[in-house]
Amino acid sequence: MSGVQKRETRHTRRLAWVFSHARKGYATFKRRGPSAGLTAFAKATAVRRSFTRRRKACATLTVLAVGVLVAAQDSWPTYHGDYSGQRHSRLTQITPANVHQLTLAWAFQTGQTQQIKSTPILVNGVIYVTAPDNIWALDARSARQLWRYTYPANQGFHIGHRGAAVYKNFVYLTTPDAHLVALDANTGKVKWDVEIADARRGFWSTNAPLVVRNHLLVGVSGDFDNLPGTLKSIDPDTGKTQWIFYSTPPPGTADSRSGGATGGQMWMTGTYDPDLNLVYVGTGNPTPVLNGPVRPGDNPWTCSIVALNPDTGKLAWGFQASPHDTHDWDAAEVPVLVDASFNGAPRKMLLQASRNGYFFVLDRTNGRNLLTAPFAAVNWAKGIDKEGRPIPDPAKEPTRDGVLIAPNESGATNYRSPSFDPQSGLLIVSAQDAYGIYFFKPEHGEYGWAGADYNLWGKGVLRAIDYQTGKIRWSHELGDGPSGAGVLTTASGLTFTGDSMGNALALRTSDGTTLWHSGIGRVGNSPVTYELDGRQYMLIGGGSALYAWTLPTSGSP
Repeated sequence: MSGVQKRETRHTRRLAWVFSHARKGYATFKRRGPSAGLTAFAKATAVRRSFTRRRKACATLTVLAVGVLVAAQDSWPTYHGDYSGQRHSRLTQITPANVHQLTLAWAFQTGQTQQIKSTPILVNGVIYVTAPDNIWALDARSARQLWRYTYPANQGFHIGHRGAAVYKNFVYLTTPDAHLVALDANTGKVKWDVEIADARRGFWSTNAPLVVRNHLLVGVSGDFDNLPGTLKSIDPDTGKTQWIFYSTPPPGTADSRSGGATGGQMWMTGTYDPDLNLVYVGTGNPTPVLNGPVRPGDNPWTCSIVALNPDTGKLAWGFQASPHDTHDWDAAEVPVLVDASFNGAPRKMLLQASRNGYFFVLDRTNGRNLLTAPFAAVNWAKGIDKEGRPIPDPAKEPTRDGVLIAPNESGATNYRSPSFDPQSGLLIVSAQDAYGIYFFKPEHGEYGWAGADYNLWGKGVLRAIDYQTGKIRWSHELGDGPSGAGVLTTASGLTFTGDSMGNALALRTSDGTTLWHSGIGRVGNSPVTYELDGRQYMLIGGGSALYAWTLPTSGSP
């Protein structure tokens, strides 16, 4: 065996050892809580730091192995920070007592006309932030640009972008014309480029991919045309398709249970339970969107939460948040995974605040509903059925003369990621109370939107929902219309978000009191936090810039 082969063997064995301790640490975390879990992670983390100096690519994989299960302090390795979708950090350096001292560490201007809607990804001290057709690699300490990649000009739909994904030495970017591009994490050079779906048919992609072991899960958008809901698993090394899940079958499929509906796109990043080996994804609205009569029945699996086996793409179960939707209320919102007590018994739960205005708690092992409750203004349902689903009121279907509906088309919430605070048991959601008028007449046809809607009034509000009861513990007004910002909570008792008036906010998690704010332009992404060199940073986008905030160092003026 050559010297190189011997070194590679040692690296492989060491990496296997780190993975083993990462799994043990995660199991300890599940049984005994964060403190014990972090102690168990210590050995793996120490070896990882040593390993980083000698094997950067392998270290990246190690960070993902540890950090995706339980978000590491020095990284934000995936869209939600970890697999749970809780967007909750264990960091405590920034507290309710000192948050008013936050000072700007750095700002990075993208120079783009579109605002930042992406969640920054942080691995090995490098931040990856995206906008349509673009990705930048930045030094997390200074925002110094390491490289930039710009995708070729295209005719795709440039509506926004959610973020990147990292695996080994790869960084992945989806594009407006529904391609997936794999880049070298060190240089930004293209390794491969594959088509996710045909943009000429009306597909596009804003999705931040989800890495589950050797599967790269990526979805698409497209409700202007009658297209099947499509989620692909792609080999992260080669770009080859492993499987495709259709939430609705392609048009013309025999014995379709969707009632003739297409749509149900999976355009938001899902979550993952490694114990159950299930990925949870929310699906979009059916098409044609407002013309309900041409697609009778409940139209599964549109406006649903689906649980999939990531190895095969097979459906384990589905729960429909909006049966037979005729208002464009995707259930693509984040399915947040929580292990806690419910009605006195330990449960593996899934929480979702859905665009239709209802909050759901499900048993994520089987999809059984545990709780359904409204969290915003709603008038479209006449009750809750035995499965925990709202029952659509036929009188609230779109009509020729128009009908007043709450919420409006943009929904009671939307892509804005919520955060779950385990200490308080609160799911904190960027919500909206809103009303709109919906129209439909046969002349509108049977394709795409097939109707019209108009917004009348809306007010953004941050709401803290008690997951055990569905009751609103507190509300914090955010301004006219919905805020574009997601939510981050920390173990010190802070909630970070943005309002509708261009302010970044820090609130006290227990009661929603404002503790800090800064005018940075409209916030369109979800904040993240990390700690490097003993300093905690909070990152948030304002307009087309990314801002990093931290506490002043000792001796600063």
